[in-house]
Amino acid sequence: MQATDSGRAVYWGTGRRKSSVARVRLVPGTGKLTINGKDGDLYLQYNMGYLAAAKAPLDTLGLENEYDILVSVQGGGLTGQAESIRLGVARALCELSPDNRKPLKTEGYLTRDPRAKERKKYGLRKARKAPQYSKR
Repeated sequence: MQATDSGRAVYWGTGRRKSSVARVRLVPGTGKLTINGKDGDLYLQYNMGYLAAAKAPLDTLGLENEYDILVSVQGGGLTGQAESIRLGVARALCELSPDNRKPLKTEGYLTRDPRAKERKKYGLRKARKAPQYSKR
């Protein structure tokens, strides 16, 4: 959904992974990443893997220094949050231009990873771990 933020075009995208949800805004700027009001490097603990994952869709299209990424993310751990940001950025870029869809789709950035934690079952210790079996 395109909106204007004080005269500038803003593109929105929502990303989900495991139990984390990221609401992403793309604003024309210099390529700065801000997550929950903090600098992206600080929030993702300077982990290059997480930072690269979050900015990967922009790198694929060569727009890494064209847009600022403003993110509100909650739930899950850093891995799930970084990957949910990646999906949100990719969806926002599709909103920016329909031509962006094909290269992002080939890289797999528009696919929502359906894997999540399996629920615990009664009588078991975890989802599948059973108590030790005793024959006698």
